[in-house]
Amino acid sequence: MDKKEELPLVLITHALPGEWLSSLEGKCRTLIGPAEGNRFPEELLDALQDTEGILALLVDKIDEPILKAAPKLRVVSNFAVGVDNVDIAACTRRGIPVGNTPGILTNATADLTLALMLAAARKLPQATRDARDGKWKSWAPAGWLGLELSGAVLGIVGMGKIGSAVARRAAGFGMSIVYTNLIPYPEIEVSLGARRVSLDELLAISDIVSLHVPLTDETRRMMDADAFLKMRPGAILVNVARGPVVDMDALYSALSHGTIAAAALDVTDPEPLPPDHPLYALPNCLIVPHIGSATDKTRSKMAEIACDNLLAGLRGAKLPFCVNPEVIA
Repeated sequence: MDKKEELPLVLITHALPGEWLSSLEGKCRTLIGPAEGNRFPEELLDALQDTEGILALLVDKIDEPILKAAPKLRVVSNFAVGVDNVDIAACTRRGIPVGNTPGILTNATADLTLALMLAAARKLPQATRDARDGKWKSWAPAGWLGLELSGAVLGIVGMGKIGSAVARRAAGFGMSIVYTNLIPYPEIEVSLGARRVSLDELLAISDIVSLHVPLTDETRRMMDADAFLKMRPGAILVNVARGPVVDMDALYSALSHGTIAAAALDVTDPEPLPPDHPLYALPNCLIVPHIGSATDKTRSKMAEIACDNLLAGLRGAKLPFCVNPEVIA
């Protein structure tokens, strides 16, 4: 048998730049899926029978049918921090470690959060559209008036690594910080004067509400019609967490009826959001295509960690970043 054929087979569900995968050369055989797609590629399904490792994107459901079809699978490496696309319990039952890429995208995502805040607060989508459509007739003293970040209250829902990074950046703009979280963050409270409050209080007093929670049963559609009614009429919603955290129909209603002033979304439900979705037609809704981690530095580092996790799992070693480490123990 050719020595190359003795190497473990790995599925890369979607094409990535070749240099990002260079560490895999000579250590495994790879089958690579298409560059684009919103689900596990059908063309890779037949190869699952012999697959020992999967490097998946967050659009790929690694669920019971996939796992059942891959009896030799030894590791799942997710090219993301969140792992809501992976059935962790099913993997754990099979003794399959699941890797992710935490910490690396904190700064890039926090930067984008501030960019979305500024764009929505200063009505950049509306101003850009009006300039393009010929509605910019002269300098208008009362035209396109927005919110100044200095002195505004920022409510952070989920004070983890990204939420903390956003808080530090927002403090530089002179914003007051409140947050809701399962555990307190004394460092942020002491250094930035942030206050930990209930979600209801946060919604009631915040000029901008920024979402940074993982997608769980508890957070799914936590921003529903009732939540929007608790927000200030001039408030702005920013979501860089996961799309299903927000009820999209309720958001459309809140924006179109003036319940809240604006929204800026890096994530949607579904994702991608269809081009004919009514939210695109609203001038007070800014939507970008899940680009929170989209910098050269961050995405290449994520790929490096994803490959490291994959190779460790193939060796039966401890993954550098593992969400179910009990399977190794």
